[in-house]
Amino acid sequence: MPRAALLVGWLLAASAAPAAEPAGQWSLIWSDEFEGSRIDAEKWSLADDCWGGGNAERQCYTRNPANAFVSDGRLSITARRDPHRGPAYPIEQRSDPAKSAALAEKPFTSARLSTKGHAAWRYGRFEIRAKLPPGQGSWPAIWMLPDQPHYGRWAASGEIDIMEAVNLGTPREPGSRQPEDSILGTLHFGGEWPKNTQLGSTTTLPLSADGFHTYALEWSADRMHWSIDGKRYATITAADWSRKANPDDPVSGKPFDQPFHLILNLAIGGGLPEGRNLGGVAETGFPRQMVVDWVRVYRCTVDPETGKACEQ
Repeated sequence: MPRAALLVGWLLAASAAPAAEPAGQWSLIWSDEFEGSRIDAEKWSLADDCWGGGNAERQCYTRNPANAFVSDGRLSITARRDPHRGPAYPIEQRSDPAKSAALAEKPFTSARLSTKGHAAWRYGRFEIRAKLPPGQGSWPAIWMLPDQPHYGRWAASGEIDIMEAVNLGTPREPGSRQPEDSILGTLHFGGEWPKNTQLGSTTTLPLSADGFHTYALEWSADRMHWSIDGKRYATITAADWSRKANPDDPVSGKPFDQPFHLILNLAIGGGLPEGRNLGGVAETGFPRQMVVDWVRVYRCTVDPETGKACEQ
């Protein structure tokens, strides 16, 4: 089957049921329905760097409206084949004068939105309805980082990946007719790199006529649940991550006992996508878009301190 036909077939597949509403014990405390004409600067900050995320990614993140904009009630994060020169390091590292002056050039542009400095949460239910882009080298992600490095530099203070996908719609391997449809939910923790570790799970993306799905994380003091369209596919407990990080302290809950902020981005290339499927980054299929319908954050009304009472 030609590669173009494989992509079209993957995109036009028919749909999963819509996500169920959270149980009544959850209360909505923050959301963005993207109903305005521009990105809400009181909710989101946009990255401006050509760092590559520490993963040798091939995009520069920009604040250009061509890479991130709101239209018709949806946010579009758009990766373009558009060489760009910009800061070589993320803003967090640019207090160093040498790093502040350094520039880099990448062959693609895209966008990364973050609630850092605007909103962060410890425990809750996080729902994001989004449509993901296909293509070799595409790496859309919905994830969370600690608002402060309470336990040290990455990944000692943790990372929560609500959703990652790479190379959707491309053959699973050269010569295969089966398109890639894997979704990843992962925790990163342990020591500072390279002494870090991770736990996670992979599921199959449900079929959908319009490509939209609701990706959700339920996070309490003693466990996390991942789901797509209301169907849970993974659970990791505090004992799981604490035991793996520190066998002598198996139920501490660290490092996922601190506030985390939310990130939405579309990377192009990097070690994870380029090492899978057909390899590298396909030059075709640009611009590529990750479209977000809404983002909603809920608190456990009856137990806001730990969230345990809302576990299902």
